[in-house]
Amino acid sequence: MRTIRIIERSRIEAALLRLDTWWSGLSQRERLLVSVLGTLLAGVVLVYGVIKPIQDARAEAQADIRTYETLNARIRAAGTLTPNATRREGPPETIVTGAAQGFGLAPTVTPIEGGVRAAVTDASYDNVVGWIAEVSRSSALGVVRTDIVRRPTPGHVAATIEFAQ
Repeated sequence: MRTIRIIERSRIEAALLRLDTWWSGLSQRERLLVSVLGTLLAGVVLVYGVIKPIQDARAEAQADIRTYETLNARIRAAGTLTPNATRREGPPETIVTGAAQGFGLAPTVTPIEGGVRAAVTDASYDNVVGWIAEVSRSSALGVVRTDIVRRPTPGHVAATIEFAQ
């Protein structure tokens, strides 16, 4: 009696076996031609599928960088687009309260060493940030410390800001 043994192979092994059988059936000259063709094809895929897209992306990124650097230089050269506002002069308390009135705020201002501490209990976040920017822009006072806490009302905060020269 004859025994038949069935060996199950995976698809990859079967494909490799077919490729090996095909390769073995080629003459030496055909193997050389197929190898050269495969090398050329791999080179074309490498150049046009990998290297060229990377070079194009790099060139585009460099062009974007040049564009943004040019725009940044133009913006810096142009300076501020707002008309020159008058500088606020006087004691820090007057400067801070005067700027706050322009944003509809009524802060509690207390003097501290080298500046003032201003507290707002409930105000719009946009108004508080605009007020801080206005004080810094229109006077020699700068923000030293700030504590901003969200209030239950959406868009409203409580803030304590220390300004100093």
